[in-house]
Amino acid sequence: MSAHVLVVDDQPNILDLLRTVLTFHGFTVDTAGTAAAAVDRARTLPPDLVLLDVMLPDGDGMDVCRRLRAGGLGAGIIFLTARDGREDQVSGLAFGGDDYVTKPFDVEVLLARVRAVLRRVHGGGPAARPDPVLRYEDLEFDQETLAVTRGGTPVPLSPTELRLLRYFLTNPGRVLSRAQILAAVWEYDSGSVSNVVDTYVGYLRRKLDRHGPPLIVTHRGFGYAMRADRR
Repeated sequence: MSAHVLVVDDQPNILDLLRTVLTFHGFTVDTAGTAAAAVDRARTLPPDLVLLDVMLPDGDGMDVCRRLRAGGLGAGIIFLTARDGREDQVSGLAFGGDDYVTKPFDVEVLLARVRAVLRRVHGGGPAARPDPVLRYEDLEFDQETLAVTRGGTPVPLSPTELRLLRYFLTNPGRVLSRAQILAAVWEYDSGSVSNVVDTYVGYLRRKLDRHGPPLIVTHRGFGYAMRADRR
């Protein structure tokens, strides 16, 4: 299974950069732009590692770290910040962080830090390169090439459909509410009201179901789950 990384930053360009780079290197990536969203997503789907900006619009990243640790999260946490003072670095580690990277950062250096923290937190030995392919039943999604196949047949998907599929594949069998899907795939506030989830689940279903039995199950009044119906 690929390591799951939660990236927390209020700058969309940094979120996009890190999501693209980490996904290319085989990680499963979730994002949040606020302290509240970071805590909610980490509790809903605990990550293996958090890249956490210190300055957030609704709070302090170090407080987020403290709350996550108090809640029992054992994931690695790397702070991202423009502050480069020694006192800030010591404070970050004291609050439960595992490493501290200053902005602007070199992507290759950051990747090396990510892998090093994952090794320390999850096993100690040299970490194998995460498998970039997500699988469920006869469905495969290569996160490096963005190729999707079902039973060996290519299934062309739009960028939004790919993000939606990845979210289902990283939560197999789990019932996901419309609010959770909206927040994870479109990064909308969970209180938003929109039929965009139903619309895109419909698009994705039609494309997948052409090549085999249905894999996305509806839970009326709540949401959806990726589950093979064997009845």
